[in-house]
Amino acid sequence: QVRLVESGGGLVQAGGSLRLSCTASGFTLASYGMGWFRQAPGKEREGISCISWSGLKKYSVDSVKGRFAVSRDDAKNTLYLQMSSLKPEDTAMYYCARGRSSASCTTEGPSDMESTDFGYWGQGTQVNVSS
Repeated sequence: QVRLVESGGGLVQAGGSLRLSCTASGFTLASYGMGWFRQAPGKEREGISCISWSGLKKYSVDSVKGRFAVSRDDAKNTLYLQMSSLKPEDTAMYYCARGRSSASCTTEGPSDMESTDFGYWGQGTQVNVSS
């Protein structure tokens, strides 16, 4: 049974940092592309970063590029999102998701963050950034 559990969210001041974790079970992270998405109140879900099955390809949207970094620990079967220089507009529920196949997150472009390419989702972890 595929399961994704996010953790690490919380309240942080603007300019601060957080590291989100996504612990996977029921499958091997290294076999699928994985992504991070977020959804703020009243807004649509936004894909922000992903990593390919090999770990060699990554993509981040412009709004987080240079501030957020996706990585994973294969031994722990865990995906991470290191967030720094946080801004109030980063406030949202953050979700990790598993790609539908090894083809997910391989173009290193905006099409990598199509939510329809991701078939399994975690329950989310809330990030609040105060000004």
